[in-house]
Amino acid sequence: MKATDSIAIGQLAERTGLSVSAIRFYESKGLVMAARNSGGQRRFRRSDIRRLSFVMAAQQLGFSIQQIGEHLHGLPDQRTPTKADWARISKNFRKELDLKIENLHRLRDKLDGCIGCGCLSLKNCTLYNPGDRAARLGAGPRYLMGDLPGNED
Repeated sequence: MKATDSIAIGQLAERTGLSVSAIRFYESKGLVMAARNSGGQRRFRRSDIRRLSFVMAAQQLGFSIQQIGEHLHGLPDQRTPTKADWARISKNFRKELDLKIENLHRLRDKLDGCIGCGCLSLKNCTLYNPGDRAARLGAGPRYLMGDLPGNED
């Protein structure tokens, strides 16, 4: 990495809006990597601005640090990611987002009805989930998770 390609942690914090401690945390999780200059100071690639911005956006969408790391793992460590690199990562990211959106729609549409949780406290539950049949499909709100009433047997 050339000196002109690198920025100090304070500059990275200023550009991303993150605190220095947050950047160190993300570094400890392997989401960014710093080199050290002769004085022992961290130096980051300018491309880490985009990488950390991606991390912040992904966290706002509910992705865990581990999931974000899995997506970023496909990006090159020794060079600035190209447009094609970001296109590849966003394609995979989009699949997960589409699934989250589908689940949110299901939640919105079924939340006021039977969701197959086994509570049996609503009149609808005795109609849609008699005797907590949904429990045969596994733990949790089965119908909300995508299982269909009638598939319990």
